Amino acid sequence: MRVYIPATFSMLKSLDEHGVIHARNGWGFAATPELTEFFTSGDQEEIEAVAFDDAALASIRLLAIGGEEQFPHRRVVVSVDAEVQPQPEMGESVVKLAGPVELNDVAAIHVDVQEAEEATAKAIDAIDAADLGDEDAELAVGDAQDNYMAFYDPSELPFLVELL
Repeated sequence: MRVYIPATFSMLKSLDEHGVIHARNGWGFAATPELTEFFTSGDQEEIEAVAFDDAALASIRLLAIGGEEQFPHRRVVVSVDAEVQPQPEMGESVVKLAGPVELNDVAAIHVDVQEAEEATAKAIDAIDAADLGDEDAELAVGDAQDNYMAFYDPSELPFLVELL
């Protein structure tokens, strides 16, 4: 199943160095049967886009924890092919990975472009307030979510880590 793992740039560095990525607490997002059932219309690609967006939002939460030195305001999502267990009680798109995912199972890497950093920084500051229903905070998070994330082939990972 295609799984979207929320990540940070330091997690990409670790993937490059060690050849595996450890999803935070084993959580990822996918087009689960529960997510598909939740939507009354839309094709598989649209449903996968919802799962991807959930992972991008979770990346904002990871950035809000802090500790990212090189790119503290860039979302990262790693698309992988992995066996998972849906966790519908956590959300329709939430899945639990069995363990770390090897670089060979990475299908794509997505990283915020430089122009998105300002909106992502605002979203990081607003994420908790957005969760509590603050409309301005929700708009700030939505602005970050609307930004384009660049696509990289897994073979480009060493260059991405070195040159970005």
